[in-house]
Amino acid sequence: MEGMNNPLTSRREAQNMNSGSNRGGWITFPFIIGSVAGMSLGGAGIIGNLIVYLIREFNIESITAAQVANIANGSSSLFPFVAAIIADSCFGSFPVALVSSSVSLLGTIILALTATIKSLKPHLCNDGSNLCNSPSKIQYTVLYGGIALTAIGFGGARFTTASLGANQFDKTEHQGTFFNWFFFTWYIASIIAFTGLFYVEDNVSWGLGFGICGAATFVALILFLLGYRFYRPDNPQGSAFLDLARVLVATIRKWKYQPSSTTKDYYGGHDEVVPVTPGERLRFFNRAALVIDGDLQSNGSIEKPWRLCTVQQVEDFKTVIGILPLWTTSIFLATPIGVQGSLTVLQALATDRVIGPHFKFPAGSITVIPLISTSIFLTLIDKVLRPTWQKLIGKSATPLQRVGVGHVFNVLAMVVSALVESKRLKIANGHMAQEKSNPIVPMSVLWLFPQLVLVGIGEAFHFPAQVTFYYQQLPHSLRSTSTAMISMIIGISFYLSTALIDQVRRSTGWLHDDINHGRLDNFYWLLVLLGGINFGYYLLCSTLYKHAKV
Repeated sequence: MEGMNNPLTSRREAQNMNSGSNRGGWITFPFIIGSVAGMSLGGAGIIGNLIVYLIREFNIESITAAQVANIANGSSSLFPFVAAIIADSCFGSFPVALVSSSVSLLGTIILALTATIKSLKPHLCNDGSNLCNSPSKIQYTVLYGGIALTAIGFGGARFTTASLGANQFDKTEHQGTFFNWFFFTWYIASIIAFTGLFYVEDNVSWGLGFGICGAATFVALILFLLGYRFYRPDNPQGSAFLDLARVLVATIRKWKYQPSSTTKDYYGGHDEVVPVTPGERLRFFNRAALVIDGDLQSNGSIEKPWRLCTVQQVEDFKTVIGILPLWTTSIFLATPIGVQGSLTVLQALATDRVIGPHFKFPAGSITVIPLISTSIFLTLIDKVLRPTWQKLIGKSATPLQRVGVGHVFNVLAMVVSALVESKRLKIANGHMAQEKSNPIVPMSVLWLFPQLVLVGIGEAFHFPAQVTFYYQQLPHSLRSTSTAMISMIIGISFYLSTALIDQVRRSTGWLHDDINHGRLDNFYWLLVLLGGINFGYYLLCSTLYKHAKV
C-alpha cells in the first residue's frame, strides 16, 4: 500500500514508462483491479444463479440443473490451472488473460440473449402444471454454449490476471499488497453478485440481471486493454510440469537400467558445481538422471531432454508424488461442499423465503452464507484463535492440523444438513396432505443457514492452510502454480459431485426432481459416512507424510 499511496513514486514510474525504459508498478493497479472487479461480478452473477435460471426459464429438472451448475462451477475452477500452464509455457499472462476475458464476454452476451429473446427458450410452465415444454436442440445448444464460454473464460481470466498483476512489482511486499487487494476485490464483487444481482434476476428481470453481467464483463475487458501500454511483459519461462513429465518418460525409457550408487553416474546439470546423488526414497525414478551413452553432447549439455533429467528434477518429481495422497484427501473434502452447494439451492426453492414484511430471499443467494462465514472466521482465526493456541500450546498450529480441523467441521456440516432436511421433509409431508398444489414448505429458509455457516468455518480452516502447505512443500519450481492447486481441487470436486449425484440418482430414489418426494436427508447421511472415511484416510496420510525442509 505504501507504493500505491505515494504520488511521487507513481509519477516517476509513469515517466520512466513513457520513455520506454520501464513498465509496471502501481500505475497498472487500477486497470488490473478494475478488470478483476468487473470480471468477478459478471462471472459470479451468472454461474452462481445458474440452477434457478435453468429450472425457472428452461424447464430443466432440478437435479439435472444442479448437475449442470456443478459442471459449470467445476470448469471455472479447473480451467485456471490449465490457463496457468499455457501462460507459463507458451504465451505469457497477458495474451491468455485477454483471450479468456473475450471468451467470457461472448458467453455472457449469449446467455443475456437467451434471457431476452423468447425464441431462444421454451414457454414457461404454468403453476401447478406437469406439462412443461422442454428446450429444443437449438435452444439447448445456445444455452450450453453460453454456459461453457462463460465458465471457461471466467476461469481462465481470473488467475492469469492475478499473475500479470503480481508481475508488475519487484518488491515482495508490493506483490503481497496486490494479492490482498485481488482477493478482497474478488470477494466483494462475488458478494454483490450473490445478493444484489441475484435479487434483480429473481424479482425484476433475468434479462436485466444478465445484461448487467455482460456490461460488467465488457467494462472489465476495456479496462484491461487500456492498461496495456503500462504493463510489464512477462516472457514464458517454460512449465515445470513439462519437467515432471520428462522425469516420468525418461524413467520409463530407462526401466531396464539399474540405479547406481555412484554420484558421477548421475547428471546434476550443465553448470553443476558440486556433484549430487538422488535420494533413496522412490529410488525407481533415479533412472531418469542416470547418464548412459548418447545422453550428453560433447559440451556436457543434454542431447535428448526426454531421455535425461537433472537430479533436482528427479527430486522435485518425487516430492510431487509424495504429496499426492494428501492432495486426494483434499479432493474428497471439497466434493461434499460442491454437492451441498447445489442441493441447498433446491432446498431453498422449496422453503418459505419471505423475511420480514417486504423482502423475499433469492434462492441463489443462499450460496453467499459460506462466503460471509469464511470471511468472518478467517479474521477470528487470525486475531483470536491462533494467538490463543500459541499461548496454550507454545507453538502455532501446523497447516496439516488446521486442515484436520476443517475436515471435522465439514462432517459436522453434513450432519446438520441431514437433520435439517429430515425436519423439512416431515413438515413437507404434513403440508402436502393439506395443500397438494403448493410445493413451498412452511419452513423458513433461515433453517438452512447453520449448515452453511459450518461449511464456511471449515473452509476458513482448511483452504488457507492447504495453500500454505502446498506453497511450503512443493518444489521451488512449482511455487508459481502451487496456489492454483486449490482451484484445481475445487474444479475436480465439482465434477466428482456431479458424478456422485448422478450415481445416487440412478441407484436410489433419494434424489427426486421434486425434493419433497425424495430422501435428500439420506444422501446427506451418505456424505457424512464418506466424509468420516476420508477423514480417517487423511489422518493416515498426514501421519505418514515426510515433510520437506521449509
